[in-house]
Amino acid sequence: MTYFQLLPRPPQGHAGRAAADRVGNEYSERPRVRVMMSGCPAGPARFGWLRAAAILLPVAAMGAGSLAVARGPDAQPVAVADPEPEPSVASAPFPFEGNAQVGRWMRRYMGEDRETFRVFLAREGRFGELIRGKLKERQMPEELLYLAMIESGFSPEATSRVFAAGVWQFMSPTATDFGLRIDEWVDERRDPVRATDAALDYLAALHERYGSWYLAAAAYNAGPSRVDQALAGYPGERWGDDAAYWDITGELPPETRDYVPKMLAAWALARHAESYGFRVKSAEPYEYDRIWVPGMTSLVSVAEALGVATSVMRELNPHLVRSVSPPGGLYEVRVPRGRAPDAVAALVGRPNIRMAD
Repeated sequence: MTYFQLLPRPPQGHAGRAAADRVGNEYSERPRVRVMMSGCPAGPARFGWLRAAAILLPVAAMGAGSLAVARGPDAQPVAVADPEPEPSVASAPFPFEGNAQVGRWMRRYMGEDRETFRVFLAREGRFGELIRGKLKERQMPEELLYLAMIESGFSPEATSRVFAAGVWQFMSPTATDFGLRIDEWVDERRDPVRATDAALDYLAALHERYGSWYLAAAAYNAGPSRVDQALAGYPGERWGDDAAYWDITGELPPETRDYVPKMLAAWALARHAESYGFRVKSAEPYEYDRIWVPGMTSLVSVAEALGVATSVMRELNPHLVRSVSPPGGLYEVRVPRGRAPDAVAALVGRPNIRMAD
């Protein structure tokens, strides 16, 4: 169900006013629209702010479902559905707030970074289904997918200048805190499956801490201590207050100031990529079967046994940093979808080769 309510400009002191004032009088005088995206629980406390402006995606294209609009200075919500129960704090929706910062990143992705963003959209086809499925299982908002997009462009091979790695750009200490293996043989930050599980664990914990997906995203990027320090300068209870992110951006590192705007811009464009002129051929989805192999089994030997390119095996197992299963016992290796029986048959004679459960 999609719900929109046209609202008057909020009064002085409203939590959203500070963000409006920052973008200039002309922009802040535009009407504001509260938005709840399809599939999110209804309820006034769960609405985020969306300023109506030309940089934002057309309201008519924002999703299927019933649309209710109330106009005028005393506009009141129009009931479109009974509120759904919320199983957990992490199931709270991800609000969309459009402002000048979001618009700047939308224009950049459509302009100088257009080709890069097109590549990111294509890679979404590779890992989007995997990540969305895990988000749905946890009842977390689908929009968190775009955190991975702005972190790495959905590339398991991505490594930052500070040596964060993988689709979710984990630093080593945080990765090990959330159960990922990192050693000379395996770097599970580069495993799109295990790293996604760890990233969602981390994001759920951060949301529990701040009650806001904007603040959780900022803490994911800069670290909770930086966000805590920034929040300490603002009196009052800010738990659950998405507007707090915009209030503290000046106290955050430059990259984190743009972090949520980049996420929101990516989300807005990706939802309606064709409407914004992007013609994308999506990458093949990340699908595989699993087999157990002895330690020190090379991906080259498995590829030769299956008659596939070594690059195929490396793409399925990017966490095997030496392209060899680690020593010390059986290890699970991913093979192309439907080829597990072939792999076991082709590798017969080697000890302990079998399909994974």
